[in-house]
Amino acid sequence: MHNNFRKVRIVGSWAAKTARLMVGVPDYQDYVEHRKAFHPNEPIMTYEQFFRERQNARYAYGKGNFRGCC
Repeated sequence: MHNNFRKVRIVGSWAAKTARLMVGVPDYQDYVEHRKAFHPNEPIMTYEQFFRERQNARYAYGKGNFRGCC
C-alpha cells in the first residue's frame, strides 16, 4: 500500500510539473538546482525575480513586441 501511494505521489508531481511547463511557468526549484550545479559563482534570482523574468520572456515584454496572453 505504501509503495502504491509513493508511486501516485511521483506521478502527481510529474503531472504538475508538466502542466506548469505547458502554460509557460517553469519550476523555480529546477532553476535553483541548475544554477547551483552549473553556475555556482553566479547569483540566483529570488522566486519573484524568476517569475517576473519568465513572464516577461513569455510575452516578449520590454522588447517592443508585447503580444499579450493570446
